[in-house]
Amino acid sequence: MTAPPYSQLVAEWRALRATRALALREVACVGAARTLLVAELVSRPGAPQIALSAGVHGDEPAGPWALLSIVRDGLLDLRYNYRIWCCTNPSGYERGTRENAEGNDINRSFNAGGTTPEARAIVTANRDRRFALAVDLHEDFEADGFYCYEPLVDGAAPLGAFIVRALDENGLPVQVLEDGFELGYPPEAHHLRTLERGRVLPDGNAERVFFKGTPYSLYLMRKAARRALTLETPRGRPWNERLAMHRTAVVTALDGLARLSGE
Repeated sequence: MTAPPYSQLVAEWRALRATRALALREVACVGAARTLLVAELVSRPGAPQIALSAGVHGDEPAGPWALLSIVRDGLLDLRYNYRIWCCTNPSGYERGTRENAEGNDINRSFNAGGTTPEARAIVTANRDRRFALAVDLHEDFEADGFYCYEPLVDGAAPLGAFIVRALDENGLPVQVLEDGFELGYPPEAHHLRTLERGRVLPDGNAERVFFKGTPYSLYLMRKAARRALTLETPRGRPWNERLAMHRTAVVTALDGLARLSGE
């Protein structure tokens, strides 16, 4: 299936305002003639906040549509409030490219306050926010099954284990990860992460020292988020299956966070 156009994604988010307690606005990308769509969903005042985002790579379209479907179908855990970046690379989405219109990988641009228009917009908008969890939805062209990155917190990364179990229970494929699998780490950086079935467990502190360009998840963990997950669905699998993986992973992560918090 070919992903629907970006204009349709925006129209469907706007339509949700009539059916959900959803605030929706466009955030300007300074220095570029485009905006980012951000949604706010407040379940109850003072509740912990969750950051959800998708589409930082424009050729990974299932993430933005999975986020839309999660909100539309009422799957978000109402024990939390949400900031939702609906598609953080609209110019790349429209072109079907990983990079933005200027040819830059936004997910390596969250250092120094943001070095792309999109990263600067997100960093500025998030500057006063603190999140219990940040979840960023991606896709992988080489993968046959789902996997996720979860940086260690106090030596543990429990949410990914909950997700893998839920995917198995729903009959959805999980990626077997080995050292030969392409994860974006050069050979000299393999010591920065541990691999398990369906899970990459990075040492976030060590990664920040090693890599020059800062991904969104590491920026949030440094500045604003207690925990972070980066979800990867296999780009070559059927559209509905990819949406189902993301939906299962997000719902499971939120429930797992509540269990860890004793809520």
